[in-house]
Amino acid sequence: MFSTPAEVAKQAFENDVHVVGVSSQAAVHKTLIPELMTALKAEGADDIIVVAGGVIPKQDYEFLESVGVKGIFGPGTQIPLAARDVLAAIDAATKQ
Repeated sequence: MFSTPAEVAKQAFENDVHVVGVSSQAAVHKTLIPELMTALKAEGADDIIVVAGGVIPKQDYEFLESVGVKGIFGPGTQIPLAARDVLAAIDAATKQ
């Protein structure tokens, strides 16, 4: 929440994570997520999956998908369904 996209990308790379989840409650998803994607690429970690959740208007989903977000989970998303989707994204990424 209080980290910059570059800090998150560095931490994700250093800790060899598979997924970074971004929660957007303040309508910054169209700014911070593209910055995160750029920072991950700069770290050589653009294979890390990014998912987003929170209060994201449906009309922004296409934009987020176009910058590389692999899952968007809005209010009311059932946790088992979200978990299944995240695991499927990891599975797909590891088969490439």
